Amino acid sequence: MEKENIAVGLDIGTTKIVAMIGKKNEYGKLEILGVGKSKSLGVARGVVNNITQTIQSIQQAVSEAENKSGYKIKDVVVGIAGQHIRSIQHSDYIIRSNAEEVIGGNDIQLLIDQVNKLAMLPGEEIIHVLPQEFKIDGQSDIKEPIGMYGGRLESSFHVVVGQASSIRNVGRCIQSSGIELSGLTLEPLASADAVLSQEEKEAGVALIDIGGGTTDLAIFKDGIIRHTAVIPFGGNVITDDIKEGCSIIEKQAELLKVKFGSAWPGENKDNEIVSIPGLRGREPKEISLKNLSKIIHARVVEIIEQVFTEIKDYGHEDPRKKLIAGIVLTGGGAQLKHIKQLVEYITGMDTRIGYPNEHLAGNSDEEISSPLYATAVGLVMNSIENHTQSAVRMDVVEAPKAPVYRAPVAQKEEIEEPANEVEVKSSIKKEESTETKIRRSFFDRYVDKIKDFLDNAE
Repeated sequence: MEKENIAVGLDIGTTKIVAMIGKKNEYGKLEILGVGKSKSLGVARGVVNNITQTIQSIQQAVSEAENKSGYKIKDVVVGIAGQHIRSIQHSDYIIRSNAEEVIGGNDIQLLIDQVNKLAMLPGEEIIHVLPQEFKIDGQSDIKEPIGMYGGRLESSFHVVVGQASSIRNVGRCIQSSGIELSGLTLEPLASADAVLSQEEKEAGVALIDIGGGTTDLAIFKDGIIRHTAVIPFGGNVITDDIKEGCSIIEKQAELLKVKFGSAWPGENKDNEIVSIPGLRGREPKEISLKNLSKIIHARVVEIIEQVFTEIKDYGHEDPRKKLIAGIVLTGGGAQLKHIKQLVEYITGMDTRIGYPNEHLAGNSDEEISSPLYATAVGLVMNSIENHTQSAVRMDVVEAPKAPVYRAPVAQKEEIEEPANEVEVKSSIKKEESTETKIRRSFFDRYVDKIKDFLDNAE
């Protein structure tokens, strides 16, 4: 029987945790086998602040995905976000001992290792090293240096930095939930994989992922990541403002925002009112939809202006850095009524809502193609890229429960599987770009580093 390449993504957000199991179908599209969703307890602004509650939420989401799909999850690719994430631009070079030899993967690895030695602030670690253009002996704008001749190899890098403790806490939660960590991806990059086309990345585009606790930004130009940022505000602050402004409980505020909320107050008439049941023994509350929209508008404007400041810091006003494809909005906050028009009004840039349905199989559930699941879909795509075998059928898992004499057979199968995986990887690696190789080798090492830390901490 041919082994299925089952991929699993785990999106640990501030408001929700999503476990998604998927595989590629014969047409190269993503077929979602099961999705589990749970309320995120113990996470604030993308950072774990209660280990026990986060573990329970992860287990709930994982269990639901397993029951719906009929697969048992072994490991996951997890998204990293949070207010502790920052990015820097850095250039570095090496002088090669023999310019008569062609440049190989080892030279690039040497350059990467040099970048990894950059001095960071106390408690910070480099979590992403993304190559941009290479330069060989002064010749610039080289995207693929392998196979070329040269003495001085130089490259500009987009370096993403985060708090080591926050990332290790995420690793600890996953390990304690009974699953393994197979990969890490910056959440805005996962969302970008799910909703952006290659043409948009070439033309120049800003992806804004409005989540519950944070708003993530990723800017692409000429097909290369140019800037990332995490703004520590999201849909939750809008809900909090509604709660305070209308003197209602959080659950009601969230419901009001989702059902009746609009980012554009001009469309509501003064006499449009919604009645909310009062707390026990109290009169119902009447809330004007115009006032509701004003509260939402004020906070959304603040979030978008902060994001626009980041876009201007990148240099959008420079003609060479212009983002021709404009802005793509995704995440739960992108579902807010009239947010597209408001973003266009504030930034003056073309805007569209990003749905992950381009990569999904035609028979996918409509709910999954919502902007809400963009990050989770991107993480599953990332897991497929890594050729992981992250889940096995429940009936395969049940096998070890058979009489004892069958156990060696099950073990033999488990030992043989990774060997096949290695063969698949080595045959595909030859066709990978330098960027993909660097991204993968760096992440493999970083995940191993976290695993070693957690093992030693036990």
